[in-house]
Amino acid sequence: MEETNHTAVEGYVLLGLHEHRGLEMVLPMYFFLSTLSLIDICGTSSFMPLMLSNFLQTRSTISFPACALQMYLTLALNTTECLLLAVMAYDRFVAICQPLRYTELMTGQMCLQMAALSWGTGFANSLLQSILLWRLPFCGHNVINHFFCEILAVLKLACGDISLNALALMVATAILALTPLLLICLSYIFILAAIFRVPSAASRHKGFSTCSAHLTVVVVFYGTISFMYLKPKAKDPNVDKMITLFYGAVTPSLNPIIYSLRNGEVKAAVTALLGGGVLTRKLSHIYCCPPSLSVNMG
Repeated sequence: MEETNHTAVEGYVLLGLHEHRGLEMVLPMYFFLSTLSLIDICGTSSFMPLMLSNFLQTRSTISFPACALQMYLTLALNTTECLLLAVMAYDRFVAICQPLRYTELMTGQMCLQMAALSWGTGFANSLLQSILLWRLPFCGHNVINHFFCEILAVLKLACGDISLNALALMVATAILALTPLLLICLSYIFILAAIFRVPSAASRHKGFSTCSAHLTVVVVFYGTISFMYLKPKAKDPNVDKMITLFYGAVTPSLNPIIYSLRNGEVKAAVTALLGGGVLTRKLSHIYCCPPSLSVNMG
């Protein structure tokens, strides 16, 4: 009997996690976290490799196109992170204050739109600030007193009127940095109010643990930026350089560690690494209890 080919179909149905709808509901919560990780990777990659290579040279140099690109990327990614942290605060607000409507409000399309709006706004603002900067005349000064081409450090080299640039930066900071911070604070006011209304201590602890990592990242990120731009001008310019290096390189490195500590196994490993095992042995020796009991006590 002659066999015939009956594979002429127009498409296929992918089940994916269709049988595990609960897991699909959880996945959008990690979309913004992966976006934050991408921002951190791109941000540090925009200036860290060249900065480290310059440490090995007697004279650190960077070409004009590379400097312009570096300034554009660092400003765009920092602005995007400010907006994304506000979006993540809203995500936690919906998850805690309106949990039954979470999958309805935080759909995959909505998450994608909010992330795209954050990226688009950040890069558009950086493009505007870059255009306003490079239209200024530069009178031959080419020594930047910084680790990389930071916009304020480059702006000091201009020999024209920078009042428009200062105004544009001030307005952008108020809209794209302070407004997201205000929204984050408002979100956590409602979140804390909702958590304290919960009668169960276990549920309150779960609510706090849901927000602790994000709140820590917000405090570290905005704390270093506020200390950099709102404090009185330091007498030693190296102080400002080190603070900028901290929020530009150290803070992105801390973010994955902060979020990883929510995992119980990672937290236990870090505790043991930071001296938990040594402390346990000391307690075991003092109280003369078996090691197994001392571990259970910890």
